[in-house]
Amino acid sequence: MKMLKSRQLLPILGLSLLAYAPAFAQGALQTGDNVAICGDSITEQKLYSVFIEDYLLMCQPQQKLQAMQFGWGGEVAGGFRARMANDVLPFNPTVATTCYGMNDGGYAPLSDDRAKQYRASMTDIVKNFKNAGVRFIVVGSPGAVDTTTFKRIEPAIYNQTLASLRDIGKEVATEQGVAFADVHTPMIEAMKKAKAKYGDSFQVAGGDGVHPGPNGHLVMAYAFLKALGVNGEIGTLTFDAKSGTTTGSEGHKIVSSSRDGFKVESTRYPFCFYGDGTSPTSTRSMVDVTPFNEELNRFKLVVKNSPAARLKVTWGATSKEFTKPELESGINLAAEFLDNPFSQPFAQVETAIKAQQNFETPGIKSLLHSLPDYAKALPEEQASFDRLKVGIFDKSQKLRNASSAAVVPVTHEIKIEALR
Repeated sequence: MKMLKSRQLLPILGLSLLAYAPAFAQGALQTGDNVAICGDSITEQKLYSVFIEDYLLMCQPQQKLQAMQFGWGGEVAGGFRARMANDVLPFNPTVATTCYGMNDGGYAPLSDDRAKQYRASMTDIVKNFKNAGVRFIVVGSPGAVDTTTFKRIEPAIYNQTLASLRDIGKEVATEQGVAFADVHTPMIEAMKKAKAKYGDSFQVAGGDGVHPGPNGHLVMAYAFLKALGVNGEIGTLTFDAKSGTTTGSEGHKIVSSSRDGFKVESTRYPFCFYGDGTSPTSTRSMVDVTPFNEELNRFKLVVKNSPAARLKVTWGATSKEFTKPELESGINLAAEFLDNPFSQPFAQVETAIKAQQNFETPGIKSLLHSLPDYAKALPEEQASFDRLKVGIFDKSQKLRNASSAAVVPVTHEIKIEALR
């Protein structure tokens, strides 16, 4: 059987998942937004939340975006409803995403009582965000359990529970006029494709069947980024082989250009993947089973007026050959060159984002959340608790600023050689 190349396969996969794009996109990201990423232990893993922040800071759907994660292990929607006023709203988010339902289902067939509790809690959460002035709210569905590694009950039974909670979340979003992210369906579809590609033992929702590795979290990030309304345009570089001139779209300044290629300074990065491409710990393993590159990561190279039928494109340390028609219509550099000049700068920014989010978990769960109890037990120390609260907010802001400052311009070169 003839294998399809990635640039042939992705459009096909993209069509299969387009149906799961969010049905409601009320609102849009704006310059300076602060995005609160809220959820249970899957959020507290700090994987999909890191990928979302990676995208917001480096791929830059808007300028000066920041993000925080507010994950809490074992939490149900009602638990978040009870703590959001103390733990989240004081950070003044303008955008918020939620991901609840995995624990709300009780790891059993969905009961009427659990369904009612979930609906009521999610409705209250949305209303509380609205009352606090959060402009753009995304109700996220739960993801999925792994069809191989989940053992608590039959995976198909619990995935039906999660699908029912997804439907309730969608109804709440519709009733409240906010956005909805279907995380469940892309997870199910990507899991089917990944297990078909790598074998049934390939984990998409983790070894326990609940907590995904980086591969499954990339699918979750895809679902939320779609719901946040990002258009996927990283940039376009247009090279005229006859004149040797190049133009770049916003975020990409041409430094020099000749008939052999060009050098460009980019402030907008393509999303970069890591790992060996076959492991659940590798985001690269999901490139061929999700439409992430096609829908969210389009960094195009267009070559006009080529004198040759085939050309060799060298970007960084990698060279690939393309036909003249392929280059005239435009190739996606992010998909064709997984190892590229942005890989290392991307990883460096992600290191800063991880340091930020690694503080947020203890800073919120162990410190900020407990301050009201401390103040109640020791009212005479209220001034000390107030100073601690200010210190938490100050450090959080400094770390977010450090994440933003880590995004620096990347100068890179593309060489184009006509093949005879």
